[in-house]
Amino acid sequence: MRLTILGCSGSLGAPGNPGSSYLITTPGNPGLLMDFGPGALAAMQRVHDPADAHVIFSHLHADHCSDVPSLLVWRRFHPTAPASRRHLMYGPGYAPEHFGRMASDGPSEIDDISDTFDFRPWVSGEPVDIDDVTVVPVPVEHPAVESHALRVTSQTNGAVVAFSGDSGMTPTLVDAARDADIFLCEAAWGPAAENPAPGMHLSGVEAGRIAREAGVKKLVLVHIQPWCDKEATREAAREEFSGDIVIGQAGDTFDL
Repeated sequence: MRLTILGCSGSLGAPGNPGSSYLITTPGNPGLLMDFGPGALAAMQRVHDPADAHVIFSHLHADHCSDVPSLLVWRRFHPTAPASRRHLMYGPGYAPEHFGRMASDGPSEIDDISDTFDFRPWVSGEPVDIDDVTVVPVPVEHPAVESHALRVTSQTNGAVVAFSGDSGMTPTLVDAARDADIFLCEAAWGPAAENPAPGMHLSGVEAGRIAREAGVKKLVLVHIQPWCDKEATREAAREEFSGDIVIGQAGDTFDL
């Protein structure tokens, strides 16, 4: 199982770093996209066929899904290599309407995406098998939307990639990341946050604390805003977690 960071910028794209989007690949299977934020399609074209991937979403804030209308165009209308089949899409139950409105021609219309995606809603805590991996959506705290951390386990060797999605501090993040080989954890507040909005994001210190309590092998800090000090955020995480800490970068790959 290979994990590729297509982009991991926090809240918006940054130069050379699209918004949240991660690609998991296993031999002989379509890709598996986790989120698809601004700029993700351009990054994906460098490493994988955009018409050959399932898509799963932690939540549907724009910085995690705004390139979906462009993906629909590629899948439907590429002149030589459109999608040859419907792929799976998992996410909050309102996703088809949400993306249908984003991709429609007018404000009163909803594009029917069922021609190219087979949508299935998450049921919190219920595992789903997608080709050679099993995904468990774990509910987390993020304002105004249904939001999940995602735990992806290889059926071949048991390797685990955990992704926090966007969340404030909550015990369920430890459950999602338990013993993960790689934990992609947001640190949108930077090193620490004074009086942060409740239940919205994590700091570097909190990401490190979750990694320590969950016993993860490698912590990859993601969703750091372009204006935040990334090295200071890593040092803050190190106050809590003595294991390997990486600042996520677009183009990073991890083989598990």
